[in-house]
Amino acid sequence: MLGAIFGDIVGSRFEFHNCRSKEFELFHEDCGFTDDSLMTLAVADALTKAGDSGEEALARQAVRSMRALGQKYPHNSWGASFGAWLRADDPKPYGSWGNGAAMRVSPVGWYARSEEEVKRLSRAVTAVTHDHPEGLKGAECTAMCVFLARIGATKEEVLARARAYYPEIGSYTCAQLSESYSFDESCQGTVPEALTCFAEGEDLEDAIRNAVSIGGDSDTVAAIAGSVAEAYFGMTEMQRAVILLCLPADLCRIEANFQAACRARG
Repeated sequence: MLGAIFGDIVGSRFEFHNCRSKEFELFHEDCGFTDDSLMTLAVADALTKAGDSGEEALARQAVRSMRALGQKYPHNSWGASFGAWLRADDPKPYGSWGNGAAMRVSPVGWYARSEEEVKRLSRAVTAVTHDHPEGLKGAECTAMCVFLARIGATKEEVLARARAYYPEIGSYTCAQLSESYSFDESCQGTVPEALTCFAEGEDLEDAIRNAVSIGGDSDTVAAIAGSVAEAYFGMTEMQRAVILLCLPADLCRIEANFQAACRARG
């Protein structure tokens, strides 16, 4: 899960000022966590609090956790539709296929204990807002890749499963994307590209550098690529410490409680 936050923080300063290169200062004073990190932590908080009480209870808790963090941090680049959802008296799904579904879902891949559970939990935390088929697909694909990488699947096994969702993965390279890719807020225009960045990555940092280098919605592409890369390559203690230093104490507590919940599940 911290891989998504790592990618978000590194990519944050390039979202509207693309870099198109892997050669950049990884952490800079202009970096900071965005809505991508907050909603990733909201999903983690929902899983921690709902536990094994079922998908309906998880969905209700996801709404509470997302709205609590969204309202506590109101100035974090919320999209117009999601911002309206955060403020609504009676929030309902709004048919979104946006890449927010995929950037926030990585905790599911760490919490789930089977592929079937990945699918059920992913849908529960996604459909509260992103109930369009493309939104649900993008989230499930990302969560499944995180899960498979976490349990020891090879990179080719992870990518083969990803291609079941997006057959175009593998038909282009990061270098080609760097020349032609443009800003895209959809799952279908973000998840395959982010997974290509993971595919070409040599470690977590390299995958995130790949994500920045292709341009587009840099923080979200890097969050998705980073979420899978962390599960596959792991994260160093130094990387973990730096990421946690970028977060306020309340967000660090959510992360720590989620890690404890995952360990308790075995």
